[in-house]
Amino acid sequence: MSRLELWIIILAGMAVTYLIRLSFIFLIPPDRLPEWFRRGLRYIPPAVLAALIAPDILLLDGTLHLSFTNHRLLAGSIAALVAWRTRNTWLTIVSGLLTFGLLALL
Repeated sequence: MSRLELWIIILAGMAVTYLIRLSFIFLIPPDRLPEWFRRGLRYIPPAVLAALIAPDILLLDGTLHLSFTNHRLLAGSIAALVAWRTRNTWLTIVSGLLTFGLLALL
């Protein structure tokens, strides 16, 4: 496969993905969706974020690692607590990174 073919495949994949997502915006007006469905859509971003972060926090070398030696779990727990109490994204990120950095130094 040449470099040109590879770039064509990548760009075509990007275009198809973009058009599929764009179709939901243009083909289905949000005011025509049922209220229960629109309420459910609000839970998609946090669910996706949790699905991306949870394996990295809970697993170490492919096995479940629930102990105080798991720095990622401790830092993630502190960050989750800060997010819950403050609802501040930047403070959550900084607290998680600082906690992880301090635990890595110890």
